[in-house]
Amino acid sequence: MSHDSSSLKARAQALLEQAGITLGGNRPTDLVVHDERTYPRVFAHGSLGLGEAYMEGWWDVGDLPAFFARVLASHVDDSLRTLDTLVAHLKARFLNLQRGEHAWDVGRQHYDLGNDLFEAMLGKRLVYSCGYWAQASNLDDAQEAKLDLICRKLQLRPGQRLLDIGCGWGEALKFAAERYGVSGVGVTISKEQAEYARELCKGLPIEIRLQDYRDLDERFDAILSVGMFEHVGGKNYRTWFEVARRCLAPQGLAVLHTIGSNEQPGRPDPWIEKYIFPNSVIPAMSQVATALEGLFVVEDWHNFGTDYDRTLTAWLANFNEAWPHLAGRYDERFRRMWQFYLGCSAGIFRSRRDQLWQLTLSPRGVPGGVRVPR
Repeated sequence: MSHDSSSLKARAQALLEQAGITLGGNRPTDLVVHDERTYPRVFAHGSLGLGEAYMEGWWDVGDLPAFFARVLASHVDDSLRTLDTLVAHLKARFLNLQRGEHAWDVGRQHYDLGNDLFEAMLGKRLVYSCGYWAQASNLDDAQEAKLDLICRKLQLRPGQRLLDIGCGWGEALKFAAERYGVSGVGVTISKEQAEYARELCKGLPIEIRLQDYRDLDERFDAILSVGMFEHVGGKNYRTWFEVARRCLAPQGLAVLHTIGSNEQPGRPDPWIEKYIFPNSVIPAMSQVATALEGLFVVEDWHNFGTDYDRTLTAWLANFNEAWPHLAGRYDERFRRMWQFYLGCSAGIFRSRRDQLWQLTLSPRGVPGGVRVPR
């Protein structure tokens, strides 16, 4: 080992010790380095270097979520300046709605990867967002509970017309149509998702459109949006709320389900940007509050961020279990990339560095208020 490499290793050891992590130790959170090039790569390239070194098989850790939770809870990343942007930005879900042609990037790069991957990972329903674990003990129950929670928050009644902004694979619309007797429209920018959603909702009064949300201009009794706001981008938040306001009936309710940051508005993380979600960014509370001013009354702001830790941990277990069947389509580098993505994401929520918010909104305030179910 060169002198330079050994001094970097000593630096890494000192930083990790602040998080209670030992280099070469035997606990599930201890870091085992297989290739000494890991140290210069991480110190030079931050989270991008850390993630790429993991994808190359240069280092391992027994329990990725617990490792990241320790690193992030102890704020080691502040002195390292590597994981800081990774925290500020987070795991986006569903649609990338940045401007112009780039609006479609995330659909092509992420959501069109292949439904086999998502079917294996997500369980009974293709719901790629945080489950609600208040009374649930497994992933499928948690996802059903989340869909039902949203429908109850929206006070859905038979015959109402529902809009899903960023409808993904159509599961929320299907659930609402079957359980609550509504009709609906879903918009997505993923071709694969649109085709799947149309098939899933066949025979139900549901229309799935391959459409940018900004082109919407028609009335609905209720609006939901689950895990797509992370792709809207700060410059477009006001536009998003304006679209929702013009499409929502005066007496209607909207539920916005999004990951949120309690830090200042952050830049996207370079590793996530390159490998997982192009053009996505996690909103800060201040940005959301400013963007909806004068357009909506916030009837309720519900945080169940720690439920995302359980959701992501379940996805990771499903992915690992299904790997033998997926290995024919995806290589070892992809396997490690996906494990890093899910493991790191779980750690971010476990460390409470990011949150999961559901906002229940009304255009003018509901007379007498809304008792929002939890």
